Parts: sequence; C-alpha cells; structure tokens
Amino acid sequence: MSRDHTYFVYILASKTRRLYVGVTNDLEARVWQHKNETDDSFTSRYNIDRLVYFEDFRDVDQAIEREKQIKKWRREKKVALIESLNRDWRDLSCGWYEDSFPQRVRGAFG
Repeated sequence: MSRDHTYFVYILASKTRRLYVGVTNDLEARVWQHKNETDDSFTSRYNIDRLVYFEDFRDVDQAIEREKQIKKWRREKKVALIESLNRDWRDLSCGWYEDSFPQRVRGAFG
C-alpha cells in the first residue's frame, strides 16, 4: 500500500557499536526520541543514539520489508552496509537539533 509520505529504514549505533534497526515516516523526530530516551526501550538501555545509516522509500510496505530483511542479517552484513556509505560511523544527525528538538516532536510531547 502506497501513501503520500517518505518512509525511512535506519540504523542507530552506540559508541560501542551496538546496533538497532528501525523504520519511521519522520526520521528527524524519531532520532530525536532515541537521543533523548523518551521511553524505556532497548536503545535507551544501551545508549544507542547515533544515526549511522538510513534509506528512504515512498512505499511503506517496501520500507517495512527492508527493515525486516536487515534485521535478519548477521552483524557482519549490517556493518558492511553501514560502512559502504559511512566508513567512519559518523552520526549523520549531527547538527539537526541545534534548537532543542523539532517542532513536530514538541507538538507530540509538549
């Protein structure tokens, strides 16, 4: 089923390179939530808050399928995917939140 949005499959990492794979239709807001530990989740328990990889899709079903595909992969394959575009494991969201957090997140939580 196609919707008029962009969907993202993303990979977050901790400083020790523990990985998390997710899907969202608002990458900026979702990464902010991970960075600010807005819930008691796997990412907050292990300080997984660095965006190291993402892909975008127009079709939600394709995005969900890709997320499932990547989640099934062995760690080595996930690392190779990250390093194919982000060899240094830079936080791709660096500089996104200079004004605290996105307006749409503010509306959802404040």
